[in-house]
Amino acid sequence: MPKPTPISDRKRTIWITRAQPGADQTAERVRALGHEVLVAPLLEVRAVAPDSIDLSGVGALAFTSANGVRAFTDLSDSRNLRVFAVGAATARSAREAGFKNVLSSDGDVAALAEGIAARKGELRGGVVLHPGAAEPAGDLAGALASQGVLLRQLALYDTVAAELSEGDRARLPEVDIALLHSPKAARVLARMARGGPMPTLRVLALSKAVLQPLARTRLAAKAFAPFPLEAALLNLIDRTP
Repeated sequence: MPKPTPISDRKRTIWITRAQPGADQTAERVRALGHEVLVAPLLEVRAVAPDSIDLSGVGALAFTSANGVRAFTDLSDSRNLRVFAVGAATARSAREAGFKNVLSSDGDVAALAEGIAARKGELRGGVVLHPGAAEPAGDLAGALASQGVLLRQLALYDTVAAELSEGDRARLPEVDIALLHSPKAARVLARMARGGPMPTLRVLALSKAVLQPLARTRLAAKAFAPFPLEAALLNLIDRTP
């Protein structure tokens, strides 16, 4: 089957808005596509770690981001639990951290819940611990409860609005496309747009839910990836007029 012809193959400036260290990883992928990047995160990660992590009764860990993996491994030396992860990047982070039994579910929280529920018999009644953000994306606990699996949330970090430097703000008029990975980042961008309209900016989002906070924001174009995977998001760059 012939490869689809991109709508535009010109070099563009892409604004990477996600928090570090993921921002640098996305920037590398965008540069590999032949585009310029502006790495100016709208969010930053701050630890809200407890004094210790209680793993009694825990049968498995669920990670929805590499940030969750890093936050957990900073506080716990345990690597013998089974890990369920969303996406290849999160699974790779878990393996690099020393976890041996890692299962990856491509997609979103719903896909992760399906993967865990399919193996609930192997958990032997243990609770699934979800170390992650103070404001988790999606209702993993609710999705698992309907499958008879108990999940406990453990907030280890939060993402808060970041202050853009004067240099980054000065470069915003050069930006052709902004990439958004989370609804929280979209809310920050919406607030920025209220302070100064961005009628020439095109926004590409990881999912429809990520784009929703920008529903009333005036932008040149908005689109979301057909699948909640970064590869699908990046494929939109050269298909955006």
